[in-house]
Amino acid sequence: MSSFKNTAASWLATMPLVPFFFVLIWSTGFIVAKFGLPYAPPLTFLLLRFLGVLVVLLPLVLLLRAPWPLGSMRHIAVAGILVQAGYLAGVWCAIKLGMPAGLSALIVGMQPVLTAFAAPLIGEKVRGRQWIGLVCGLCGVALVVANKITLTGLSWQSIALCMMALLSITIGTMYQKRYCPHFDLRTGTIIQFAASSVVVLPLAIWLEDFSPALQTVQWTPNFIIALLWAILALSIGSIFLLFTLIRKSAATQVTSLLYLTPPTTALMAWVAFGEVFSLIGAAGMLLAVIGVVFVVKK
Repeated sequence: MSSFKNTAASWLATMPLVPFFFVLIWSTGFIVAKFGLPYAPPLTFLLLRFLGVLVVLLPLVLLLRAPWPLGSMRHIAVAGILVQAGYLAGVWCAIKLGMPAGLSALIVGMQPVLTAFAAPLIGEKVRGRQWIGLVCGLCGVALVVANKITLTGLSWQSIALCMMALLSITIGTMYQKRYCPHFDLRTGTIIQFAASSVVVLPLAIWLEDFSPALQTVQWTPNFIIALLWAILALSIGSIFLLFTLIRKSAATQVTSLLYLTPPTTALMAWVAFGEVFSLIGAAGMLLAVIGVVFVVKK
């Protein structure tokens, strides 16, 4: 089993298409929200998503006898609460309260810049060319979401939740890079989602009247598809890829890939829902790609 783990980890670490697949899968998050949130409150949806990950992974971990990172479980749990519970709950609740998806994408899109400012705290240095790339990427994201930004339905609560999400994923990424960059992906993921479930459960009970009977959930085909995709692709697939990138790359390089999320999501929304994708958006996508190249190119 140890040989299998080492072989799989080394294969993922050397796979050149890991950033591509990560961006592609991660970008479906807003699409999943559009499909799933009409049929369940945000915290309830996230709790079902977290528990679904445990149901899928725990039997596999026990069957494969994957090693548990006993010495770093606390750090892994803290990173998981920040990256999973803090980030996702902030974004999804903000959107549910009326925050436009474009504006939330722009706010969360500031993460690479925040990470670059804080990089010295984990012993990383951001070069001048990378700063140019970070600015280009942020401008590109702004152009992509420009036609979707509106102040309609905006409230201080939704802004605060989006800022919480931004800080949570930034701090969580850096915390994991600093304290627990290396661990078995299978057991580490279980620890993170178990810890996130413990945090989200009382909030769902308090704010959304969550109960085991799940009266607040409408089990439509759209909701079931969205939930399954969120569990298998987003919470297992993309998180495995994210952890692999954190393990082998600088935090600034990893987070700069998130600049590609809004353009990719805009393309997906254009194909799936017929949403407008303008020439300005296309220019923004190109600028975001150029910015990421500036940041990650060695």
